[in-house]
This record gives sequence, structure tokens and C-alpha cells, in this order.
Amino acid sequence: MHFDITSVDWLESVNQFMQQGGPILYWLAAVVMLCWFCVMERLLYLYCYFPALQRDLLTRWQARSEQDSWHAQAIRGGWLLQAQQALQQNLSFLKVLVAICPMLGLLGTVTGMISVFDVMATLGSSEPKLMAAGISLATLPTMAGMVAALAGMFAHARLTKACDTRYSRLEKLLRLSIKE
Repeated sequence: MHFDITSVDWLESVNQFMQQGGPILYWLAAVVMLCWFCVMERLLYLYCYFPALQRDLLTRWQARSEQDSWHAQAIRGGWLLQAQQALQQNLSFLKVLVAICPMLGLLGTVTGMISVFDVMATLGSSEPKLMAAGISLATLPTMAGMVAALAGMFAHARLTKACDTRYSRLEKLLRLSIKE
């Protein structure tokens, strides 16, 4: 089977790949789409909503008349905690989705091997062409699950780093904006 990226009918190629990989690939595709939806949601939050929250917190902190008391520091700490929670929202869910991808690939491997063994049991091991579909069913979900997990791990690591950087910057800005 040959996949030509420049082909006019790329959707047919994807459909053929999905059919060769079996029903597990459809489940894997759903998990991957959910995973990338979470990534896009986090990127939207980081670039559109968090800057407004950061400006709001800085404005509220600078508007305070007293910033040195224990009470003021506790308020600032509470704001920072809320900002950190907002930044890290859905990152754990994304990590779980990434961990599910190779497990679904393994499930596809098991179901494909069961198919191969069924063919061997009913027709004997002398028909390699009949076993090829089961072997394809066994290897494609594994490969797809690993590729999805690697891409998801990269995205999760980058998002975690971006969130940590933004939190550190906010903490520093709130600390430096203390009135003299």
C-alpha cells in the first residue's frame, strides 16, 4: 500500500489506513482529536485570556493602599494560586489522554494477533496472504498509538513549560510592583 501525500484523494487514503488498522484506530483517532482539542484550548487560554488576567491582577495589586502586611501578602498568594490553577487546568487530563494512546495501540495489537490466530486455527498456517490482514491489524494501531503519544508528550511538555514560565513571570511582577 502506498500513501501519496500529493494525491487528490487523501481522504480515501486516510479511510483505507483506518480500515486496515481496524476499529481500535477509530477510538485512537477520537482520543487524539480530544487531545489536540485540549492543546488548542490551552494555547487559546495562554495567548488570549491569561494576559488579561495578569493585567487585572497587577492593576488590583497596585491599587492596594497597603501591600506589606501579612493580610496583603496572603491575598497576593491567593491570587497567585488561582492564576496557577487556571494556567494548569486540563494539563493533567491531557497527560492522561497521552498515556491512553499507546494503550489503545497495544489493544489494537492484541486484537490483530487474535485475528491472525483465528486464521491460523481455521485455515492452517500455509496461507500467508490471509494472515497479512491480521498482521496489518496488529501493527498499524501500535504505530499510530506511539506516534500519537510522542506528539502528545511533546505538546504537554511545551504547554507545561509555557505555563510555568508565565506563572513565574506573574509572581515576579507582583513582587516587584510592591510600593515603596
